[in-house]
Amino acid sequence: MSSWRSTFNSLKFKLIVGLVITILPLIVILILMNHYSADVVRKQVAQSNKNLLSLYLGQIDRSLQEVDNYLINMSQTNMDLLEIDQPQTMDPNNYTKAKLRLFNTINNDLSFYSSLDMIFIYSEKNDDLLVTQRGGKGYNERNVVAAEIKRIVQDSQFKMDVNRWSTRQVGGEYYAYHIIKTGQVYVGAWMEAGKLIVPLQLINLGSSGMSLLATDEMEPMSLQETISSHGIRLTAAEEPYALTGTKTRYLMMAEHSRKGAFYLFALIPEKTVMEQLPYLQRIASAISLAALLLLVVFIIFMRRVFLLPIYRIIKAMRKLGDGNWNSQIDQYPTSTEFELMNRTYNQMITEIEHLKIHVYEEELNHQRAELKHLQLQINPHFFLNALNIIYNLATVKDYKLIQEMTRCLVEYFRFMFRSNSYLVTLKDELLHTKNYLRIQELRFPGIMSYGIEAPDAALVCMVPPLVIQTFVENVIKHTVDMDRRMHIDVRVGIESGEQGERMVIRIEDTGPGFPEPILRQLQEQGNLTKDEGEHIGIWNVRRRLQLLFDQQASIAFYNNTDGGAGICIRMPVLHS
Repeated sequence: MSSWRSTFNSLKFKLIVGLVITILPLIVILILMNHYSADVVRKQVAQSNKNLLSLYLGQIDRSLQEVDNYLINMSQTNMDLLEIDQPQTMDPNNYTKAKLRLFNTINNDLSFYSSLDMIFIYSEKNDDLLVTQRGGKGYNERNVVAAEIKRIVQDSQFKMDVNRWSTRQVGGEYYAYHIIKTGQVYVGAWMEAGKLIVPLQLINLGSSGMSLLATDEMEPMSLQETISSHGIRLTAAEEPYALTGTKTRYLMMAEHSRKGAFYLFALIPEKTVMEQLPYLQRIASAISLAALLLLVVFIIFMRRVFLLPIYRIIKAMRKLGDGNWNSQIDQYPTSTEFELMNRTYNQMITEIEHLKIHVYEEELNHQRAELKHLQLQINPHFFLNALNIIYNLATVKDYKLIQEMTRCLVEYFRFMFRSNSYLVTLKDELLHTKNYLRIQELRFPGIMSYGIEAPDAALVCMVPPLVIQTFVENVIKHTVDMDRRMHIDVRVGIESGEQGERMVIRIEDTGPGFPEPILRQLQEQGNLTKDEGEHIGIWNVRRRLQLLFDQQASIAFYNNTDGGAGICIRMPVLHS
């Protein structure tokens, strides 16, 4: 509800609605009237010219049919064609006589078909071509056409259509031809495509109208430059006409020949057609255009003076709402009131950004302090147990084990005292864990054993310090007793998924497993810490992973089916 009220109460709405309500109905009525009358005139002119187009195309098809009848009759009745269908070497004299008779025949018959340029006969067995042409054609042109005819009939892709004339471009000019095959002899006719549209010169297409032939692929056979320069796109529309052209718009009518692989097009300039509209229709068009221009000018003026400055402020406020605090408004020449609003807004954003940076830095410092504090939490009982082990070994004078125990303790405490960084290599973490496990193995001789596995590629990756040792310590604290043997396995691997590479650390033992209430609380991430510090190590690791990786790290607790507890830690792979 408030959104609608805000829209109706906006400056944009109030300034434009009044003018639109006044002018828009008049504009719509005038445009509809003008469009309707123009469409009626176009359809009448197009239908009239399309009928003429069909009439003249029928005349063209009839002339082509006459040539077809001549070619079919010759291929079926002239016995000399059988003679030149035989190898010339069989009877050279009869072959030569047959060629002369055929040449005289087609030379005489050419005069009966004014539109034809050539009649030709080609013997495929003898690779011999007879061509007769109308006077006025140059020798070079005759040779070019003769070579093209040979290429056509010798082409392996050539498919002869008895009922259709084909088109071909030779030397930049388009020609129409028809070939009929009898045995291994080809009889055909050849003509310039332009001669087919001579009758269309009688159609009144206006001073700049045009008629032309086009191939089935809509390539114009003539007036190519004119078609291209005017941006005319030839199409065979199902409607009586189509409008085309960029420079000048044309009414385009098209008819396809029944005898040839080509279209006949007629193009009439639209302005020639519109000259037939009444004078009143032109006045209506002028009024509509003037009213529309007035509305456009008013909207542009309102947009520049009022709406654009408001839009810039709204855009900056939307960015601010999306969390982009660097949403300053650029300074543009505008009204004094808007300049004051922009300047005030930019000052406010600058102050907010500075305040946010200070708050962020304080929060970051707090997280760093908390992480360092968590890393330095050490179980004091471990010190006592370690000293007690050394005391017992000294009592039995086992100096070799005292030396090993002392070395393990030195490495252990060296790692602990230097682990004030956020991340260490997996190799260092595993060495530290191994030292710890060896100390516990000396503490529980013959009762506890362990194994550590990790691929070499993972050893250089970075992990939070004490993330493995903490869980190993927890296993020993709650699982090891003097009545049964126990084995601890630490396995590290790398897996790939939708979130990229992740490190997987599994810590499993052969003890009795987690009690069901404890396991349920661990899986639900319940708080197990007590006043005396029980289970604080698990909370410690969870908190450090959250601070370092947010939601990208996880810890899963489970019991194995064959006994023993398991812990699986997943975290992003961080390279050193």
